[in-house]
Amino acid sequence: MVDPFPPSAAADELLEQLLSSLLGDFRFWFERGEKLLALCPDLVMPPEQRQLLDQELSQARRELLAASSLRQAIPGPMALELTTMAPWHRLVLKIWNLSAALRRAGVSLPDTDEPQAPAGAMPMPKPLADS
Repeated sequence: MVDPFPPSAAADELLEQLLSSLLGDFRFWFERGEKLLALCPDLVMPPEQRQLLDQELSQARRELLAASSLRQAIPGPMALELTTMAPWHRLVLKIWNLSAALRRAGVSLPDTDEPQAPAGAMPMPKPLADS
């Protein structure tokens, strides 16, 4: 049977750009989480919780490395299951919460270099100014 919706080069390119950007964002936030953990005092998060979060970050970075390696090894477009990314999203939320807790505690946080869009991707729109 003939596929009524054959893949197009444009769709493949879009999928590649989206996945590349998404994996880059996860990489950024996992690295940011490790930096924040290194600055985290016991007052903000007890050592046991920091150790657990560090283990989660290490596991997620290994999974992300595996997904990135597969993406590079496969000649065609690739997608990831939501069940793969859902724990990564939850981990990013934990990192955001840690960042907020550190700020509330008055911990000076390092500057961030926001994740960069992959080459050839459309730039993100600028936020609207409040009027």
